[in-house]
Amino acid sequence: MSTAQREIWIDWMRVVACFLVIMTHSCEPFYLGGEGSLILTKADALWVSVLNVIPRACVALFVVASSYLQFPLHYPTGEFFRRRAARLLVPFLLWTVVYALVWGEPVQNFKDVLLNFNYAAGHLWFVYMLVGVYLIMPLLSPWAEKVGKKELLVYLGIWLFTTVIPFIRQWAGGPAPVMYGPSGIPNPAKYPLWGEASWNAYGVFYYLSGFVGYLLLGLYFRKFVGRLSWGKTLAWAVPLFLGGFAICNIGFLTRVWADSKGVFPIEGPVGLAALWEGPWLNDTLGVALMAIAWILLFRKIERGGKFYEHVLLPVSKASYGIYLCHLLLLSVISGRIRSALGLGADGVLGIWTTPVQIFAIALLSFCGTALFCVLVQKVPKVGKWVVG
Repeated sequence: MSTAQREIWIDWMRVVACFLVIMTHSCEPFYLGGEGSLILTKADALWVSVLNVIPRACVALFVVASSYLQFPLHYPTGEFFRRRAARLLVPFLLWTVVYALVWGEPVQNFKDVLLNFNYAAGHLWFVYMLVGVYLIMPLLSPWAEKVGKKELLVYLGIWLFTTVIPFIRQWAGGPAPVMYGPSGIPNPAKYPLWGEASWNAYGVFYYLSGFVGYLLLGLYFRKFVGRLSWGKTLAWAVPLFLGGFAICNIGFLTRVWADSKGVFPIEGPVGLAALWEGPWLNDTLGVALMAIAWILLFRKIERGGKFYEHVLLPVSKASYGIYLCHLLLLSVISGRIRSALGLGADGVLGIWTTPVQIFAIALLSFCGTALFCVLVQKVPKVGKWVVG
């Protein structure tokens, strides 16, 4: 695809989404640690609540980008899967092997990946989800070609309602007890709603919840949202983002304050952090609202230029590889920066130590991984199998 044929705003959104993913992972050492969950100071809790909420729509933006470009399908189902398999699965398998060898016990890691991703490389869950979205695209494509604006808005409205369900569960059932699955992964018990029971997980809204909503969101923007002025864009994007941010931020802090009772550090098993994260999960209202705001803003980018062609476009083309391999570099950079600057309010920059560390870890990890992936992608016959 030539530069003139590309959706320039999608390339910008991909690159920014990559950085936002790395930003969320740069925040993790500041609330994950010790027995599994650890926040050293009240200031760290506040920094995490801001700097880990702002980028939380990152994964949703990747799904919207795929939907916008691929849905409904532009070619036969078989060809679609052949193209997607070559781009997604080969690099994924390669980096799955790398993580299995580098982190943890290799023999056990290879046994685990027969059933799921390597939990030490938790970000690989994304590939499984994306494959699931791709599997359903051919089924929905005939409908997507014919659907009208009002009909699509009804389905988007139902999906937006499902993003409130996690809060309804908490209101109806109180704080969820945490059950532990393989490798200690916590699974909060869900209060059953609208047809759900111990023998049936498929309630009324099951099939219209989760990432299928972002698939429909990309379709809606492609078919029915034309060019908007900056005035209209900001009139929608600013309140949507602030509203989504407030929902995620307040939800996280409320849970942290309740567990800490005002005393820091706060520490506990990894299930504690899983409950803290509840308000900013991908299927919640706050993240959905922020995703819509991001899309509105990115769609205002219409021109290319030298920076786009020589810097941003190559990084966009390597974005999948950046996602797959960034944790290897980030883990090293994070350890060294935290060791050099100290921790929390006792660090060399006082209460500013934590935000400086988070931004430094994210920026250095992003730049280093992007440079590596762009260079590898240029290697003939090899690059595309490594970074997609």
